[in-house]
Amino acid sequence: MSFRLLVLALVFCGLRAAQTTPPFEVEEATIAQVHAAMREGRLTCLALVDAYVRRINAYDKNGPAINAIVMINPDANKEAEELDRRFAQSGLTGPLHCVPMIVKDNFETKGLQSSNGALVFAGYQPKEDASQVARVKAAGAIVLAKSNMAEWAFSPYETVSSILPGYTRNPYALDRVTAGSSGGTAASIAASFGLVGFGSDTGNSIRGPSSHQSLVGIRSTMGLTSRAGVFPLNLRADIAGPIARSVEDAVKVFQVIVGEDPRDPVTAAAKGRAIPDYSKSLDRNGLKGAVIGVLHEAYERDTTDPEIVRIFMAAVEDLRRAGATVIDPAKVDGLDGVKRPTGTGPCMGFKYDMNHFLADRAGQVPVTDLTAIVKSGKFHPSVQKRLEDAEKGAENGPDSAACQADDAYRAQFRETVTKTMDRLKLDAFVYPTWSNPPRLIGDLNTPAGDNSQVFSPTTGFPAVNVPMSYSRGDTLPVGMTFYGRAWSEAELIKLAYAYEQATTPRRPPVSAPPLPPLR
Repeated sequence: MSFRLLVLALVFCGLRAAQTTPPFEVEEATIAQVHAAMREGRLTCLALVDAYVRRINAYDKNGPAINAIVMINPDANKEAEELDRRFAQSGLTGPLHCVPMIVKDNFETKGLQSSNGALVFAGYQPKEDASQVARVKAAGAIVLAKSNMAEWAFSPYETVSSILPGYTRNPYALDRVTAGSSGGTAASIAASFGLVGFGSDTGNSIRGPSSHQSLVGIRSTMGLTSRAGVFPLNLRADIAGPIARSVEDAVKVFQVIVGEDPRDPVTAAAKGRAIPDYSKSLDRNGLKGAVIGVLHEAYERDTTDPEIVRIFMAAVEDLRRAGATVIDPAKVDGLDGVKRPTGTGPCMGFKYDMNHFLADRAGQVPVTDLTAIVKSGKFHPSVQKRLEDAEKGAENGPDSAACQADDAYRAQFRETVTKTMDRLKLDAFVYPTWSNPPRLIGDLNTPAGDNSQVFSPTTGFPAVNVPMSYSRGDTLPVGMTFYGRAWSEAELIKLAYAYEQATTPRRPPVSAPPLPPLR
């Protein structure tokens, strides 16, 4: 055969192979599937990034107009090309090789606007990444885009800010809220704008948006993960962490971000503590022999929706069928006697934490303190009163009487929960993450149903949201929380994963279907 004919034959064979190999489907893709496709030569990092950007362009401001993305990283393609070059030389660069991540806009990202959802910080480009962002980058991930958030992370109910016009919509029902404040990240991951995402959670905002969008969210033990470089709301309760479409993907990100960080003193609690290999908790039989308590105090109120309770009770039966012993009710004895202190003012809180955060960045950020923020007027009108009230309030430091009283309250709460778990020999509590379906956008009158504000934030103990089912004609996602002792993430992951694998409740939203392949 002549050289010309040989070349033509090879080209023909290559074209046939390209025609018979189906394109990689990014919708609902997992990290493991992406890495397998790369090893098989079916996918490049650049092609993966391009596919997600296509989806953002098609569905975020166009089509259903989910409105979750503040900005796309203009260097994402260049970073993807570099990862492809390194992959060609030596394979995967780390456990998160070419994982395009959606990052909530209160995480500082080097060279990218980091606004905390507020116009007053428009154009602020940090000189270094938040610690969690730096760690995932070191593991091979790409910051693909920054996501919308409830401004200042104030609202657990909806996602609206002054940096991006309009509300972020729930991809499962475009007239419904995403919850807050990490609703932009959750909507993006639900609609497959990226592989995994980052959220922050002071009282709800990893778990709530995950519940509203059929996702997995992990809130860690206080001190296991760093908040350095994340705009604060209240450092007594602030946590940052992963939001993903599966327990396995959430765990892969979680493994990378855990551990001591000199930039966040609270993580000194993790110093010398052995970090588990959380992948060993991905056990399909993880519910066998587990003892789980139903925490009625977390979700029962006059406005609890009966349909949510029915869905939750069906999930409890699924736990039993998977081998768990369920204690129902698992009452926290003595909780009535644990009272939050009054009359002492706030302990640290938003004013104290924000002023110190800005002072540490003097000369880099556009404003120096909360007083300057209020004077600027560059914020959403709905948060004006809260900002003004915080600015007028006391700035009680960690040695104040207010903080001493708050310390005593939190310690008593932790002791009460732990004693109940010990008495009942519980591995975890469970409860519906929200007692009501996602609200209509703009509705602040009907019951919200947020069940996340008390137990985990007050104790500093970990909690994991996992998809449970759907309400209102099988359309609106409903989540369940596994809540446990301090440092029990490995156990909670095992339970959540076993439940997920036994029930597989997640499905993609119809508002963002697969795009036609490029020709």
